[in-house]
Amino acid sequence: MRVAFLMAPEGVEEIELTEPWKAVRDAGWNPQLVSTEPGRVQAYRHLDRAGTHPVDRVLSSHTAESFDALVLPGGVANPDALRTNGPAVDFVREFFASAKPVAAICHAPWTLIEADAVRGRKLTSWPSLATDLRNAGGTWVDEPVHVCRARPATLVTSRKPDDLPAFCAALVQEFGG
Repeated sequence: MRVAFLMAPEGVEEIELTEPWKAVRDAGWNPQLVSTEPGRVQAYRHLDRAGTHPVDRVLSSHTAESFDALVLPGGVANPDALRTNGPAVDFVREFFASAKPVAAICHAPWTLIEADAVRGRKLTSWPSLATDLRNAGGTWVDEPVHVCRARPATLVTSRKPDDLPAFCAALVQEFGG
């Protein structure tokens, strides 16, 4: 299984990339870092620079066809940049249109809102997104992880780095199921 991890060139919360990446790799799947620009993605630990991570693939038309599932790591700046990038929003939209599973943590549901992928769904996020998600037609819940199996695609969401063990377990379960 090939799993896309979509990120902007900078601003991803590092642990929200590295822990799900490890879970995907430990499941025997192939994680791929997809970004809007070539090179390396600059990760952060809150507001401090952390490591950089090499981009495996740059977004282009039909990129989603190459993957079986999508992970959207958070951080504040990462999804904020992605939601204003047309190809990134289209990429996310393609996963839902193709009924491929998606997982998003922390602030990543901002990108889901822009892709019109939360309407009629129940999901969780960093608490400050609750109103945004409700305004976009979703139902926000305060849970460590929530799995929404509404058609067309399964959506796994989580609130914050402290919830990563539950998030990683749920995404492996849902992606593999």
